[in-house]
Amino acid sequence: MRKPIGSRRDFQQMEQRRKQAGRWFAAGKKILAAIARELKVSRQSVSRWYAEWRRGGARALRGEGRAGRKPKLNRQQLRHVEKVLRQGARTHGFGTDLWTLPRVARVIEQVTGVHYHPGHVWKILGAMDWSLPRPSKQARERHPQKVQRWLTQRWPAVKKTLVAGRLGSSSRTRAGSRNAPPSVGPGPRRGKPRS
Repeated sequence: MRKPIGSRRDFQQMEQRRKQAGRWFAAGKKILAAIARELKVSRQSVSRWYAEWRRGGARALRGEGRAGRKPKLNRQQLRHVEKVLRQGARTHGFGTDLWTLPRVARVIEQVTGVHYHPGHVWKILGAMDWSLPRPSKQARERHPQKVQRWLTQRWPAVKKTLVAGRLGSSSRTRAGSRNAPPSVGPGPRRGKPRS
């Protein structure tokens, strides 16, 4: 399941909270800490709202609209970019049909005239519900009949041989090494000779 790019703030709900706080300020029945608990916001926010309300009344608590920079591409342009991307990368002069971030950035600039850094393009693709392509890792020369024969006939034989070889050699080797007498015979002497 795809994760959303970022949580969107509900500006209308935020404005409604500020307006409710303004009504309580005007009524004078609640203290700021109680308003903060009631609206589930920080005391600092309520304090700031109260200062704004005292300076400008209820109009001062109205929302400013959206936050942050406006997007360079509008919805219509994004739909056009998506339509162009669905045509495939080869259609736009690339050697393979694999879309990479630099390729998408180049096509966006050709289609809309808006330049994006390739590192930012993934956010745009995420907003359009596109995901990274995962190329298949199968060889082009692959023969399905040969693969099936290897899986059904050859692999079981190899597997049996490996299991039998592992059991026989490792257990015999271990048992043999435990029961064998220590090696005795001439060899290099270690350390200083005793005098």
